[in-house]
Amino acid sequence: MQTPGSQSSLHRANLERVVRAVRLAGSLTQAEIARTTGLSAATVSNIVRELRESGTVEVTPTSAGGRRARSVSLSGDAGIVIGVDFGHTHLRVAVGNLAHRVLAEEAGPLDVDASWADGFDRAEALVGRLLAGAGVSLDKVVGVGLGVPGPIDVESGNLGSTAILPGWAGTNPRQELSRRLGVPVHVDNDANLGALGELVWGSGRGVKDLAYVKVAGGVGAGLVINGSIYRGPGGTAGEIGHITLDESGPVCRCGNRGCLETFAAARYVLPLLQGTHGPELTMERVVELARAGDPGCRRVVTDVGRHVGSGVASLCNLLNPSRVVLGGPLADAGELILAPIRESVGRYAIPSAARQLSVLPGSLGDRAEVLGALALVLSEMGDSNFLAQPGAGTRASVVMSSGRERMAPLSSR
Repeated sequence: MQTPGSQSSLHRANLERVVRAVRLAGSLTQAEIARTTGLSAATVSNIVRELRESGTVEVTPTSAGGRRARSVSLSGDAGIVIGVDFGHTHLRVAVGNLAHRVLAEEAGPLDVDASWADGFDRAEALVGRLLAGAGVSLDKVVGVGLGVPGPIDVESGNLGSTAILPGWAGTNPRQELSRRLGVPVHVDNDANLGALGELVWGSGRGVKDLAYVKVAGGVGAGLVINGSIYRGPGGTAGEIGHITLDESGPVCRCGNRGCLETFAAARYVLPLLQGTHGPELTMERVVELARAGDPGCRRVVTDVGRHVGSGVASLCNLLNPSRVVLGGPLADAGELILAPIRESVGRYAIPSAARQLSVLPGSLGDRAEVLGALALVLSEMGDSNFLAQPGAGTRASVVMSSGRERMAPLSSR
């Protein structure tokens, strides 16, 4: 039995500190572990040796500052995590391990609004195919992160607004995917996962307060306050797409008129150009043509930027974020859309809030949400579960627990 303050409890606390540092960073040299944890180099060396002998970590030769070093990461065979991202028009799945390496990833078109059953059928099949291709079995999976393009009730996991995702009325995405795969599932909306992905690996690194604004089939924002995703008590925080811009404007799918989404989302914007550019036009193609100088596409992209900027200005006045990261296909338009966003922010936001704000494109592209889904699972893991319990002869199996923390990038295989 361990006594608080005893040498054994102190030793275990130090083991957990090292495991936590490695888990959140993906890999660290022993010198970096010492700086991160505040432990002495000798203590870190002894702990790493103990963790390596127990199979908790792997140690590989590397270099740091031109000098030889040893890189420490969690054992690659300690467990597998899965990210599933449902967009309005796509499904993307990624498989990663606890050493922060992406083992397999695939995406394909999907009309997620049409049928939740078809969407989960496709996701289940894709997960099975990727696991088989990566040579791992389902019993190695310790958790799944699931992103859906709609508000999720934080407590129950139920979809919060069936008007936004009508084909999913009455469903609980977390329970449904967990039932099919037989593993724990953590669910959030796609904008929050995009914010989490960009926060820890992309254009949001180094800041504590930001908004990730995704403009695609819908418009939503993932909000980060003091380093953590803010969901609100009901999980609906960040529905920037339903800020009213014009009370006499087009009827939105939510039932209101003139929402930001009716001026910026693909389903409302593309018809403006399809008469002259063809019915198969996509937002990706609009961006491509705009960058090439097409006047109609440039005008539409600029208008969308002004409207999104009005919504961002409202966020500035309410929350005063230091950075806004733009996600979705329009982010590839660069200054064609970023400049009008900044112009609207300068016009409508409180001057002090506008001066402090930087507006950047997302750096993870269409992978932001699925990487955020993997991050969600990794952040839920408890460090003590990697270690042998006192008196046990072997390391305990990995289980899930609470807690959300920052992490470093997953690398591709």
